[in-house]
Amino acid sequence: MGQHQIDRLDKKILQLISQDARIPFLEVARECNVSGAAIHQRIQKLRNTGIIKGSEFVIDTYKVGFQTCAYIGIILSDIKMFNSVVNELKKIPEVVECHYATGKYSMFIKIYAKDNRHLLQIILEHLTLIQGIAHTETFQISLDEIFRRQLSVFEVDDSGIDIMDEE
Repeated sequence: MGQHQIDRLDKKILQLISQDARIPFLEVARECNVSGAAIHQRIQKLRNTGIIKGSEFVIDTYKVGFQTCAYIGIILSDIKMFNSVVNELKKIPEVVECHYATGKYSMFIKIYAKDNRHLLQIILEHLTLIQGIAHTETFQISLDEIFRRQLSVFEVDDSGIDIMDEE
């Protein structure tokens, strides 16, 4: 992955697609006053450099039967086991996020389960069997997700001039 300097056009593109990943390239081009081909090239470059990691549809977990969302802290028995533990966590489809953390816990994970019994089953039949995990602690069970959004730090004012640009 190469290094890419983000300019005004990139920031405008990122701002637009972070609001709506399905926005047509031609609409982005119109908003940015450039050609569709230029937008296609810029987005491809942003993908190639890893700035854009993908696009996704967001599933309402509650509506598909996964009504319990839990946040769990993990203490490792040996930090050298970190990569091995991550690889095992990736095999559990209900684990949707994993974060390397500071403090008491080496990792935090987010899990969706059908209900509390299913969550307990995941903990007992999967998490506790992963070699390298010394201890887990379930911190919170989310009652409802109020909102979720992409990071959108590339604010653009109504005149189209980037107000975050320091060039």
